[in-house]
Amino acid sequence: DYEPQTICEHLQYLFALLQNSKRRYIDPSGFVKALGLDTGQQQDAQEFSKLFMSLLEDTLSKQKNPDVRNIVQKQFCGEYAYVTVCNQCGRESKLVSKFYELELNIQGHKQLTDCITEFLKEEKLEGDNRYFCETCQSKQNATRKIRLLSLPCTLNLQLMRFVFDRQTGHKKKLNTYIGFSELLDMEPFMEQKNGVYVYELSAVLIHRGVSAYSGHYIAHVKDPQTGEWYKFNDEDIEKMEGKKLQLGIEEDLAEPSKSQTRKPKCGKGTHCSRNAYMLVYRLQAREKSLTVQVPAFLQELVERDNCKFEEWCNEMAEMRKQSVARGKIKHEEVKELYQRLPAEAGSPYDFISLEWLQKWLDESTPPKPIDNTACLCSHGKLHPDKISLMKRISEYVADFFYRRYGGGPRLNVKALCKDCVVERCRILRLKNQLNEDYKTVTNLLKMTVKGNDGFWVGKASLRSWRQLALEQLNEQDEDAEHSNGKMNGNAQNKDESNEEKREEEEELNFNEDIVCPHGDLCISENERRVVSKEAWEKLKQYFPKAPEFPNNKECCSQCKILEREGEENEALHKMMASEQKTSLQNLFHDKCRPCLGSWPQETDELYIVSQFFVEEWRKFVRRPTRCSPVSSIANSVLLCPHGGLMFTFASMTKEDSKHIALIWPSEWERIQKLFVVDHVIKITRTQAAGAGPESARYASEPQLCPECREGLLCQQQRDLREYTQATIYIHKVVDNKKVMKDAAPELNVSSSEAEEEREENKPEGEQDPDFNQANGGTKRQKLSHQSYITYQKQGIRRSTRHRKVRGEKALLVSANQTLKELKIQIMHAFSVAPFDQNLSLDGKILSDDTATLGSLGVIPESVILLKADEPIADYAAMDDVMQVCMPEEGFKGTGLLGH
Repeated sequence: DYEPQTICEHLQYLFALLQNSKRRYIDPSGFVKALGLDTGQQQDAQEFSKLFMSLLEDTLSKQKNPDVRNIVQKQFCGEYAYVTVCNQCGRESKLVSKFYELELNIQGHKQLTDCITEFLKEEKLEGDNRYFCETCQSKQNATRKIRLLSLPCTLNLQLMRFVFDRQTGHKKKLNTYIGFSELLDMEPFMEQKNGVYVYELSAVLIHRGVSAYSGHYIAHVKDPQTGEWYKFNDEDIEKMEGKKLQLGIEEDLAEPSKSQTRKPKCGKGTHCSRNAYMLVYRLQAREKSLTVQVPAFLQELVERDNCKFEEWCNEMAEMRKQSVARGKIKHEEVKELYQRLPAEAGSPYDFISLEWLQKWLDESTPPKPIDNTACLCSHGKLHPDKISLMKRISEYVADFFYRRYGGGPRLNVKALCKDCVVERCRILRLKNQLNEDYKTVTNLLKMTVKGNDGFWVGKASLRSWRQLALEQLNEQDEDAEHSNGKMNGNAQNKDESNEEKREEEEELNFNEDIVCPHGDLCISENERRVVSKEAWEKLKQYFPKAPEFPNNKECCSQCKILEREGEENEALHKMMASEQKTSLQNLFHDKCRPCLGSWPQETDELYIVSQFFVEEWRKFVRRPTRCSPVSSIANSVLLCPHGGLMFTFASMTKEDSKHIALIWPSEWERIQKLFVVDHVIKITRTQAAGAGPESARYASEPQLCPECREGLLCQQQRDLREYTQATIYIHKVVDNKKVMKDAAPELNVSSSEAEEEREENKPEGEQDPDFNQANGGTKRQKLSHQSYITYQKQGIRRSTRHRKVRGEKALLVSANQTLKELKIQIMHAFSVAPFDQNLSLDGKILSDDTATLGSLGVIPESVILLKADEPIADYAAMDDVMQVCMPEEGFKGTGLLGH
């Protein structure tokens, strides 16, 4: 029942699996989990190596067995000394230190030996950096260098490719080539020359990528027993040919540009790499064959895992065996029927779905029952346009298929629908004849019609009759196409089909643009003209159901009456608007209205109406013929159900000022005469004699309702946190200030939002749905008459929409969606990958991808700043750094640091 728990136990189990497992590769997920690492986060391999070695050494130091206790030191630990020599007296000061890896600077070097030489080179201590000599008892010029005292069995060399750029304040990667040999003689670098210091290359870690903040690690490891090299690329393990290390493929994949430095030529036994990050050398004199007996409790775990793996392999083998058996059966079946599949001339035959037949031929598993319903017409027979989707087969094979697989309906020689063939021919003839008829009708329209022999036709219908006829013919084809949906029974959704039909019915057909709402001839002669009898007969061939109005047909009598009434109403509205504008000059002009923030001295009381009433009234006064008159003032929208006021005096001077309009007392008297007021709302100021304005007190009638006011505020806060399909704005910036000017069209912007924007920007009167309707075309015109419709909105109008600027895009979001989902939307809108996005809201960085937008404080109309980590465009300067805004945390919070 043993299961590994600690980091060391997981490492033991991992080594046991590597030695005795039957799997092709080992998944180290348990070991990674024990360390507390996040596999989705890029980390530094050198830093991991140092921390893990330190953790392993500290853990094993508590063991009683000295061989186990000192295994890390024996394998990886060497010694060097920092030696300082006084130039004055020659005194030598030595500080001995242990090392587990040598960190080698590669900047300015081409060979590994040059990097080691620089690591050991002598450093002069002069000027302010002079050395305090114990013998001289004063600061003296001196020299300092590192001397290698002893080397470990396994020498770990770390190439410092990632360096700090002082100009940018960030890390960058040095993509320079470094040459290294398979045999490394360290004797020239040692203080004592009498030992064996020849090492052979054992492993190479490649960092593929041009940036210090992203990339991919690939390891190349040599088997010490066989001498073969293996490449470890995640779960892909590949043995290299000829027992040779091959790094060329990785180098080629990392090439960002042809302008890069060419790879130097390498001699036999040497390699050049611009991505080599860690080199591991093993002492050549060391024994290569090392066999270790795996402890019984670990071997039991390995055998258990091998059993599971073998069971899985057996299951896969059995599945393959069954698949092969099914394939053989199917092969015999196909072989038997294939010769008899074609129908001979004069013999009975059946039509069968070509898609089903392909599945029967291709797939080893038995197909579904035959379904021919998708190829049927509305009469329940084979549609002529579906013949291309069917295959004609012999009756003998069809009998076998229906007995074996079932389904239907069977389509034999008599299945083709004669009615659909005739209709199809009629449509094809009309399509071919349409162009000729168009020319004929165009010439006939040029002729003058005499007497009462002509017919009334809408001008818009005449302009587009050919297009309408072609669409009508195509629609008949489409109705046949979609009558049964897709093959094999995936029928089209009936509700969607019905909805499309309803939408089409709302569009006007030919000559319906001159039909009034009462079904008679419209009164406007500007929208129609007379055509000859010959032209009308040609048009009737394509539109047999079109409404017919002879030249002597009278216009609709009801429309004439309504037109006269409409003219009288317009005159009445103009007179009413003129009188109200003259009487209420202050209400018409904002600058003449009082303001609560600076209470006027000439009065101690003001009256309140809703701002919605003021806006609707102004629309009527400006456009009396286009807008309905306002007859009442609904102040109830400003009150709660108990009759109390919903706004405080302070809020009415600030955020709620957009909901109310203040009225002078003198003007209020005139308003009460002109309009029906449901509730009177008054603000009164009281002030002691001789006191300043700051001592004034204000009271409202009716008084404020505190409970409803509190409920309103709570509801507003809830609405801000529990919204769905709200609009927010993403503002992309460069260098924290420059706005991206080349912004693409908005993604996912609500169509109603866009319509509302256009509606607000229209002149008064053009907001009417029927304004300037004539130039819209026949298909989309609506039969509505503005003169007889009155429309009045309810509620308070809120115009708080954020106005987009350049570089911004509007997105539709919900409060319960995560930040990660928002980043995906931003990726589609701005072409910036999620991991390159740095988002902030009101100065606060948004970093938790799992948090919802509501919890992060993102509310409707919010503006989120996007700062993108742009990729390097100039690959010729590959030493430039890819900047990031978030600070690095490294292995903080993991088991490597004792957490």
